[in-house]
Order: sequence, then C-alpha cells, then structure tokens
Amino acid sequence: MTDPIRIDVWSDIACPWCYIGKRNLEKGLEETSSDENAPEVEVTFHSYELSPDTPVDFDGDEIDFLAGHKGMPRDQVQQMLERVTSVAADAGLEYHFEHLQHTNTVKAHELLHAAKAQGRQAEMAERLMSAYFVEGKHVGRIDELVELAAEVGLERDAVRDALESERYLPDVRSDQAQAAGYGINGVPFFVIDGTYGVSGAQPAEAFAQIARQVWSERAVAAPAD
Repeated sequence: MTDPIRIDVWSDIACPWCYIGKRNLEKGLEETSSDENAPEVEVTFHSYELSPDTPVDFDGDEIDFLAGHKGMPRDQVQQMLERVTSVAADAGLEYHFEHLQHTNTVKAHELLHAAKAQGRQAEMAERLMSAYFVEGKHVGRIDELVELAAEVGLERDAVRDALESERYLPDVRSDQAQAAGYGINGVPFFVIDGTYGVSGAQPAEAFAQIARQVWSERAVAAPAD
C-alpha cells in the first residue's frame, strides 16, 4: 500500500496569498479525486510569521500597516489590495480589507499546533483565515482565539491553557527554523513529499498536476508484489 503524498505548507494567517494558495491547493486536490488511481494526500500546515514585530493591537487599518511597513504610497497600497481582492474572488474568497484587524499572529500559530494535536488542524486553519480576511475578526488575542477554536470542536479550557502557557510555542519556532533551513523567505511555500518546492499561490491546475506526477512516480518506484 502506497503512503499518502505529504504536502507541508508554510504560511501565515495574515498572508492573503496564503489563503488563496490554500484554496487553490484544495481545488487542485479535489480535481484529482475522480482519477481512476486518485492520489492520496496528507496536508500539514507550518508556522511562518511575516511580521513578527507587529503589535497584538495595531492602531490603524491594513493600508496604514502596509504603507508604514513597506514604505509604499497609500494609493499604491490600495491598488495592491484591490488586485489581491480580485484574485481572491477568483478563488472563491471574499476578502474585506476594510474590516481587517491587523495583529501579531504568533498565538494563532500556537493554536494551529494545538489543533494539530487534536486532529483538527485543517479545520482550524480554515477558520482562522476566514475569520481574519473575510469576517474582520481579531485573531491575535487569546479570548477570541479560544472562541474560534471552540467553533471547530476544540475544548475552550484546554485551548486557553495551551495558549496561556505557550505550550506550543517551541513547535512554532521549530517550524520557523525548518523554513530557514529550507531557505524559505516568503509564503505560501509548499514542500511536496520533502522533494519538490512550490512557491506562491499557484493555480489549482498546477497543484493537481504535481500531485498526479508524484503519485505516478510513486507507482513506478513501488516494488512489484
């Protein structure tokens, strides 16, 4: 029996291209699910902080942040956000940058690891990204994160204890160290079976193609019964 293809995804909750890349990956894998010999895939999310120095409660909107962080003119930032919103719409996502609450994401990453320990990481990643980009919820404070975790079936008190104790912070730092080891300097970044690196929010067709390719290579390499 062939083991599932492992797809390791480095991303940040506050990265708009990461949510687009996530959705395109899901669509690409869904496309392969009807294949006669459909690839089996296991997806794991890993932590990457785009702006680790961001305060939990940033005073300003997304344009304020990007204009200050990147030194771009405000009208140029507005045009960039409009473009990202359009690309997100093509992926089936409805971004609302006007409501977005920019924040530090380290606690959200800790929560993703807590959810992984309970077998709910995929659901937690989806809930966090939707909360941030679509619903304008705050994803940097423990109280709000506990409620989002409860929505995907995690136990409130256990999540609060994990976040307050920073139990999963070493796992976040380990992911970041591994990203540095791979030379990852931007996200989303996908590592396929520990062999292929795919950078950026690629189209769904690209993810379908590489999944089929790797699965085919697995079949060729598998020993005959």
